Amino acid sequence: MSEFAAAIQDLRPALHRYCARLMGSVIDGEDVVQDVLAKALVAAPALEAAALKRWLFRVAHNRALDLLRARNLRVADSIDDHHDLVDPSATDPTETMMRTEAVRTAVSRFGELPLTQRAVVILKDVLDESLGGIADLLGLSVDGVKGHLARGRAGLKAINARTGPAATRTASDDVARYVEMFNRRDWDGLRALLAGDVRLKQSDYAVRSEDANLFFTFYAKSPPRRVAAAWLDGREVIAVYDTPTAEPSHFMWLEWRDAQISFIRDYRYVPYVVTEAELVEAGTP
Repeated sequence: MSEFAAAIQDLRPALHRYCARLMGSVIDGEDVVQDVLAKALVAAPALEAAALKRWLFRVAHNRALDLLRARNLRVADSIDDHHDLVDPSATDPTETMMRTEAVRTAVSRFGELPLTQRAVVILKDVLDESLGGIADLLGLSVDGVKGHLARGRAGLKAINARTGPAATRTASDDVARYVEMFNRRDWDGLRALLAGDVRLKQSDYAVRSEDANLFFTFYAKSPPRRVAAAWLDGREVIAVYDTPTAEPSHFMWLEWRDAQISFIRDYRYVPYVVTEAELVEAGTP
């Protein structure tokens, strides 16, 4: 692996933490990361290693902004008076508590904040960036960053106060059948569920169809894994457990058409995505 590629891989988990919270979804956040990395490979000859992190985050921010605008979300908020604000660089217990709350907040809840507040809170409280670095990235003054941070923290606290735990949802018939067959290692039965034009997406690899029939070969040759129907950011997914008691190692997201699988998105090669995910196992249909 080249030095440039290694540097990108080192930055990728932090980039995903930022993108996932900007988009309010770990899945959408990974889509942004992959778009950014594709652009980075094209721009590689012109990029200096020292400027790589700033470049990646700026491109990611702009890409997320484009996608959010396409959704017709509110993406800007006004700058109010910034006098007498708490210094966000202080290390008093209140500041520590605010940062802890941001780290523990579910990714999807960040989507309720106006975008600039959202970006500032993520960069400061989740990624521990400096005020000056945030100002440079977002094109704000340092006082502007402080103002957005104060209001964003207050907004996040209010969101957490009124949002209860995610309700348990049942599994669909299609996913329940998939889970049952997977857990008894019925690979031929699972292959029979694949549509003739099924597509497969894994990490940075291009979407492809010719390898979809080999998708279950990896699991057939590996030690038994348990899967479970789950919900994530409003999507029904498949949580994959390497051992009976461990946290999920990764997840899959399947699209269905007429009771057949038309698209498989497998997150096995990007384990940081499940680390950020708020997976809730589904109930019995």
